Amino acid sequence: MHLPLSMEEVFPFFYDVGNMQSITPCELHYQVLTPLPMEMKTGTIVDYRLRLFGVPFNWRSVITYCDPPRKFVDEEVFGPYKMWLHTHNFWPDGEGTMVEDEILYLLPWPPFGEAAYPLVMAELKRILGYRRRRIWDLLVGDRPGLSAKGREA
Repeated sequence: MHLPLSMEEVFPFFYDVGNMQSITPCELHYQVLTPLPMEMKTGTIVDYRLRLFGVPFNWRSVITYCDPPRKFVDEEVFGPYKMWLHTHNFWPDGEGTMVEDEILYLLPWPPFGEAAYPLVMAELKRILGYRRRRIWDLLVGDRPGLSAKGREA
């Protein structure tokens, strides 16, 4: 998504785990279990709890790479996926910042888990669309003269 804000304005929002609840659909019951505030750096471990398809579970991620304000990567240590690698990329673009999420994942219990890929992909797209709209509302809002192109899902 494109945000009409500088990288210095955008990156800290994403880098603060405390903001995750505000951009996650409420039906996921997202809750950070690690005491806040926390220092985000390579090696930081984040524990949280949420529900996916109504099933509650704990998830542990570790920050495996940090290059503020350009990039950071979180990787699942324990959770619902066989593998989860989430790369957050930021780069200047004209008078704003491009924000890109790259998510690589594998579902557990092959070959049965593979049958769930379409359902999981649809749910991830829905969650990321919600996040995009919430991020726009929280960071940009209705500032006069700004395009809402980054808000589109």
